[in-house]
Amino acid sequence: MFQSAAIPQHLHTKEFSKRVPDLRAELLKIQHKLRDDKAFSTLILVGGLDGAGKGAAISRLFEWMDNRYLFCNAYQMKATEEERLRPYFWRYWRDLPARGETAIVFGSWYQAPMREAVKGELDDDAFERELAAINRFERMLAYENVLLLKFWFTLPKDEQKKRLEAVAASKHKTRHFLEEWTDLKHHKKALVAGEKVALHTSTGFAPWIVIPATDPHYRDLAVGETILAAMNKRHEQHHMEPVSAPAIVSGITKTSAVDAIDLTETISKSDYKKEVEHWQGRLAELTDHKKFQKISLVSVFQGNDAAGKGGSIRRVTQALDPRNYKVYPIAAPTEEEKLHPYLWRFWRRLPRKGHIAIFDRSWYERVLVERVEGFCSEADWMRAYNEINSFEAELADFGIVICKFWLAISEEEQLQRFKAREETAYKNYKITEEDWRNRLKWDQYATAAGDMVDRTSTRYAPWTLVSSQDKRNARVKVLEQHCKALERAMFG
Repeated sequence: MFQSAAIPQHLHTKEFSKRVPDLRAELLKIQHKLRDDKAFSTLILVGGLDGAGKGAAISRLFEWMDNRYLFCNAYQMKATEEERLRPYFWRYWRDLPARGETAIVFGSWYQAPMREAVKGELDDDAFERELAAINRFERMLAYENVLLLKFWFTLPKDEQKKRLEAVAASKHKTRHFLEEWTDLKHHKKALVAGEKVALHTSTGFAPWIVIPATDPHYRDLAVGETILAAMNKRHEQHHMEPVSAPAIVSGITKTSAVDAIDLTETISKSDYKKEVEHWQGRLAELTDHKKFQKISLVSVFQGNDAAGKGGSIRRVTQALDPRNYKVYPIAAPTEEEKLHPYLWRFWRRLPRKGHIAIFDRSWYERVLVERVEGFCSEADWMRAYNEINSFEAELADFGIVICKFWLAISEEEQLQRFKAREETAYKNYKITEEDWRNRLKWDQYATAAGDMVDRTSTRYAPWTLVSSQDKRNARVKVLEQHCKALERAMFG
């Protein structure tokens, strides 16, 4: 299950000095290739026993590589205030390198579950659940053009004891411990936990690489040459001719939940005014309640073009304190966003506890626009359903309330609204050539929306399907659903 670098575990100084110049030259060469073609990003995880020289190995990499494209992200066990108010993986998503860059991760997503397992704070079942979540995270990174290299530095117990005693006796204690949980006291338990981690998370897309660290020359050369070989191999694979995904079977008609939306629902103007006032007042009360400070809210608005997402969002925000919410209009990804996994830009926008994020279009564009317009491969959008479900499960587990709305109108109603936008000066900005072009693919978008709802409406993040043929009806339904979801989360 482990991979090991194919060089002796003890290396003479002359041999080390002989091999280093070529290694440095080749590392710089592949770095600069990646800088130019941005084929993938590289994440290097460094973990292992205290005293194994992890910091020294990292310093060596910064000596050998171009540090304009090399970063080190070190994470303490105790989260910062900003991190504590968001889901566990948020800080790692926040710091993902762009394609063409390399980041070293010191104190990775393995640190907390391994430490808790070693100290007896996490039982076997809970430990395995944590490792399963890590596997899902790493699998997505691998699919999204991230080369993940995971190094575990190991030492015999007597060698570790000698090194830690030397550190303790030194007048110049320059060595920095992120967490002392793999020291002599926990040596055996750390090895057992490491074996379990390797068993569950050493995968084809992210294998563990064990580095015997008794000899610093061997350790550093093993790390450097392994990184070089992996980068070169991935670069060659990236430039190979891709294999086409099988085409979707066509000609099959199916009825989805979206097809079954009753578009005849209406509400009178007088009832609308009363209902809006009632639900806006209730929403204000709920988001001002002290219990709301322990949770947060994510609202997702998707729907047919011209279905009234903006109007529904405004009725929600009218009830909220402007200091506590942000509305994110999601358009095509920027150049920076294209260089990261597609969920990266959404992880970075997650609200802290007591706050609200409203997405006018969202991560679901992967299985809607990107699917229909061919902006990603079939394999990409097919796997996105599970990735999105996993993403939303993490949010829900952390206490984020998720409200997802599909606003639906008929094809005929959309045409009338498009024409009205063209004829009304202050609405001209709402209609573009792209809107008219998308309209020609009405049936394809309807199929994609139906698949989206069928595959991503879950217990923890259900879709609310809303008829927006009558905009007043939609606005009331959206406000009401927000209130009911918050009431369930806050009061049971």
